[in-house]
Amino acid sequence: MKAILALEDGLTFTGRAFGTQGETAGEVVFNTSMAGYQEVLTDPSYAGQIVVMTCPHIGNYGTNDEDEESRRPFVEGFAARELGSFPSNWRARESLESYLSRHGIVAISDIDTRALVRHIRTRGALRGVISSVEPDPPRLIERARSVRSMLGCDLASAVTCDASYTWRCAGPDDPNAGFKVVAYDYGIKRNILNHLLRISGTVTVVPSTTPADDVLAMNPDGVFLSNGPGDPEPLEYAVRNIRQLMGRVPVFGICLGHQLMGLAFGGRTFKLKFGHRGGNQPVKNLLNGRVEITAQNHGFAVDPDSIDQARVTLTHINLNDQTLEGMRHCEVPAFSVQYHPEASPGPHDSHYLFEDFRRLMVEYRR
Repeated sequence: MKAILALEDGLTFTGRAFGTQGETAGEVVFNTSMAGYQEVLTDPSYAGQIVVMTCPHIGNYGTNDEDEESRRPFVEGFAARELGSFPSNWRARESLESYLSRHGIVAISDIDTRALVRHIRTRGALRGVISSVEPDPPRLIERARSVRSMLGCDLASAVTCDASYTWRCAGPDDPNAGFKVVAYDYGIKRNILNHLLRISGTVTVVPSTTPADDVLAMNPDGVFLSNGPGDPEPLEYAVRNIRQLMGRVPVFGICLGHQLMGLAFGGRTFKLKFGHRGGNQPVKNLLNGRVEITAQNHGFAVDPDSIDQARVTLTHINLNDQTLEGMRHCEVPAFSVQYHPEASPGPHDSHYLFEDFRRLMVEYRR
């Protein structure tokens, strides 16, 4: 069946529909990862977005239960150059096409994703529509122009958990058994929770709007601020909570959590032209001069000129565009990075940051 991808600026692509038949809309962005499409699909940070994969062959190894990063796919739509209809992998339990259909995700294949990505890099992220039910491109273009912008959208409250829960507890003989981490769920991924569990005995996940006093009442050794979708500036409740936590407990933020920490530090954020999404972003650690290849998924960034560098040390920069990738407060135990140190999918260069968080909890406990 035919499908059309229409962008707000009038460009259209005609291809083959797969997944669920129907229509969907969102901000069209691209991901440069060569593998890990199931992790991409189930990353809540993609809420409100249609994801285009730059790797030409998608679906080759199917899907399975172990690679889920959250309770369901959160992308609004999905686009690929060529769909692998017959997965070949011993871990495969279902084809990508069947998986998307079961979860109600509208997708398109057999389009020139190279041309589409080059267009987005030139014009910036654009609103778009994928449809297998509307054959008229001009109508789809008009619908794309009516899609809400990411600016001003609090999407974290839409993807967060409904109630607090314990991820898992370490056994009594585990050397980390006495440590407790509380993680704010702005769109958290399961592999982040697995890494947090390795450095602590208990990980408790709380909804994005949980008051700071409720978190402190749990007597945590550290608080984690997760990744998530949308614009950080509307999340005034989160910034207020972070300010109340700072200085009272060690805080570690990533991705959206990093942006929220930047706002809590008194800074500003801005929307990137087309964002950073994929597992090959080079980041320089300014503290030791080392370069890490990182996994990233974000469309907003902290403005370094808005940060008081007498109180906050800038620790990491992106080597592609010099955007701010990390900060550490000079007076209170709080630090953050713009990327995903759990890297699922992606390289493992940044796993050390979880150990840094553990050391900070140990030092603050004394």
